[in-house]
Amino acid sequence: MNLIVAVDKNWGIGYQNKLLNSIPEDMKYFRETTTGKVVVMGRKTLESFPNGLPLKNRTNIVITGDHTYKAKDAIIVHSIEEALEELKKYDSNDIYVIGGESIYRQLLPYCDVAHVTCMDYTYQADTWFPNLDEDKDWVVAADSEERTYFDLEYCFKMYVRKTKLKEIVDLLK
Repeated sequence: MNLIVAVDKNWGIGYQNKLLNSIPEDMKYFRETTTGKVVVMGRKTLESFPNGLPLKNRTNIVITGDHTYKAKDAIIVHSIEEALEELKKYDSNDIYVIGGESIYRQLLPYCDVAHVTCMDYTYQADTWFPNLDEDKDWVVAADSEERTYFDLEYCFKMYVRKTKLKEIVDLLK
């Protein structure tokens, strides 16, 4: 299973249920990477999308504790365990966890690849992603050249769980 996230220098990911920044190249990367795939998110993440609608051309799985919650064109589950059971129906390589903080933290142990856009700036944030640079189980397997969006510098990194590194490298050959 994969995850995809954009983080600032302190691994902040959001503020008041909004992304910290919207970088066009990052948005394009997200779209290209997840289109045709399965995206897993919490209810607040879904509600942060335009009109609170699921992402087009993807299977949207929404995790919420609210048993009355409904969302058109989304699969609603009510626990991490229920989500994991639902995800068994799909190829794990096609699954992308997309937030928010609680969902990332709960599903991180099940992910082997993390696609991280690293912004070289510290924003005011109220939600964070675990710092993979400080996690001995993860290693940077790919790192793009530095890019800029106006005065913001950022790069794309792919972190891989060390136990899966050889397997993933073999697949890339």
